[in-house]
Amino acid sequence: MERTNHKNKSHQKKNGSETEKLNLKREVGLVSAVSLIGGIIIGSGIFMSPQYVLANVGSPGASLVIWAVCGIVSTLAALSYVELGTIIQESGGDFIYVLRIYGAIPAFFVAFTFVLVVRPMSNTATALCFSEYAVAPFYPGCTPPELVVKGLAVIGILVVSIFNILNVCFTMAIQVVFMVAKVVGLLIIAIGGVVTLAQGNFGSLQNTETAFQNTQLAVSPIVMALYQGLWSFAGWYNLNNVTEELKNPEVRSAYFLLLLLGPPVL
Repeated sequence: MERTNHKNKSHQKKNGSETEKLNLKREVGLVSAVSLIGGIIIGSGIFMSPQYVLANVGSPGASLVIWAVCGIVSTLAALSYVELGTIIQESGGDFIYVLRIYGAIPAFFVAFTFVLVVRPMSNTATALCFSEYAVAPFYPGCTPPELVVKGLAVIGILVVSIFNILNVCFTMAIQVVFMVAKVVGLLIIAIGGVVTLAQGNFGSLQNTETAFQNTQLAVSPIVMALYQGLWSFAGWYNLNNVTEELKNPEVRSAYFLLLLLGPPVL
């Protein structure tokens, strides 16, 4: 995302010379902020993880339990980040929190790991998932060539990076459009599922015996299923990376609290 600096009107004098304080422009409003979080959470994970969750735990009932646990953990973590974002109103997310609380050395390791491992691997996984879905219609009945999938993934990363560098407002507008498209897609799937259940087609969920039949209770399958589920929810922490670009961050955080607490209460 673009980091646009502007000159602060007030000048500070230090050692007889004038210095200008630089601040980030507050251009991210409520709709853009919600779209940023929603657009990242509703990514490739939610469309690919369900099959892996079910494959690891072995039964539909156990997979629903896994999804419930992942949802509760992610909600609690997001609520913690809302509080951190209102107390420490600086951009940087994990890095700035570790820096302010534990000091420079732990913060350096956080930044080092994030820049060289976490973010590149996350972007790569997302780009590859997008590429596989994008090229699948052109290769019906067969596996797409690996070179085509990886090539399109590289192009996707470059295009997204260029858009983020050029203009933050334009990027947020694109984010809103794609978030709406993804929400519509999920609503179609969810409504289809509700209609199927309303028609009495419960399948293996008719009773507990069939719902939890063949459940894998070993540590490894459960951990892998939890990883896949949490990956689908990943993204709730991204807004804290741009706290200084939010308009009225305290107000925005209050709205996010209502959004997070609303579904469980309703």
